[in-house]
Amino acid sequence: MKEYWSTRIRDMVPYTPGEQPKGRTFIKLNTNENPYPPSPKVLEAIQAAAGDLRLYPDPESTALRDALAELYGLKRGQVFVGNGSDEVLALAFQAFFDPGRTILFPDVTYSFYPVFAKLYGLSFREVPLNERFGVPVEEFLGENGGVILPNPNAPTGRALPLEDVRRLAEGNPGAVVLIDEAYVDFGADSAVGLVERHPNLLVVQTCSKSRSLAGLRVGFALGHENLIAALECVKNSFNSYPLDRLAQAGALAAIQDRAYFQETTQKIIATRERFTGQLREMGFQLEDSAANFLFITHPKVPAKALLDGLRERGILVRWWDKPRISNHLRVTVGTDGEMEALCRALEECLSAELMAAF
Repeated sequence: MKEYWSTRIRDMVPYTPGEQPKGRTFIKLNTNENPYPPSPKVLEAIQAAAGDLRLYPDPESTALRDALAELYGLKRGQVFVGNGSDEVLALAFQAFFDPGRTILFPDVTYSFYPVFAKLYGLSFREVPLNERFGVPVEEFLGENGGVILPNPNAPTGRALPLEDVRRLAEGNPGAVVLIDEAYVDFGADSAVGLVERHPNLLVVQTCSKSRSLAGLRVGFALGHENLIAALECVKNSFNSYPLDRLAQAGALAAIQDRAYFQETTQKIIATRERFTGQLREMGFQLEDSAANFLFITHPKVPAKALLDGLRERGILVRWWDKPRISNHLRVTVGTDGEMEALCRALEECLSAELMAAF
């Protein structure tokens, strides 16, 4: 029963986040969380910031924005921060896209995009990726109301060369091109260096993945000052204090500890490359990933059977019952020990399923 519900949301199908299990210990490879803890400096900063919580936090997140501006060679006015990149994306959908113009994003991509579009009454078109889940850049050029593209894409992990991002920005001069770089630190090239030359290009990133702060909820956008001003306008019409004192302090410490950031991201990249080869030897098919996850399929065993078999063995991965990808699993790159356990469990699942087929 949906009495009193707005007509806008009565038929909405909200985004479904990855399972956060309760009551049982799992090896959790289903939500792309970093397997390593945040920098020790983050916890020190949070403890120091917790001394007086009776006052509102800085509504402009000045120190954090200054640190991000310094990191990326920008000005403070080119940096926006929000309560996780999902909030930043939601504000961007409101700030830049109009109901009368169709926005474009891939057919296989982050499943929050169509949810946002429907919530805000926006027309959209899902552009099919090619057979290997590559982005057909030409299909995103021309008359449209905006382009949203993750780089690397999720859940495929495939990265788009910077030259193609430049083509998207130049080929859509009358619309915003939003590049969602949630996973860029694991092997793709960031488009931040292009924002000075392309006033319609907005880059969105997060501290959740490469800086191990998924529980703190800090995301940010980088772009021309005009785009940032639009985001600030929406934010200040909705929630002037999206980041609390602890989130600002923790994110600032994480951004400033570049050595720790490099150490943990390189560990994940090395583990990903090693286990990509091992999974291929086991018969799995997968494209090279530039993210902290792998998108795998097996030609003889259905993905849903593997999903269920892994869960029985205490390992969670992600599966979608959707066209084109229902026979794929997205597997977060964990520690070496977690990935070794995954491979042992997959071998057991494959053996059991193949034996049952005869």
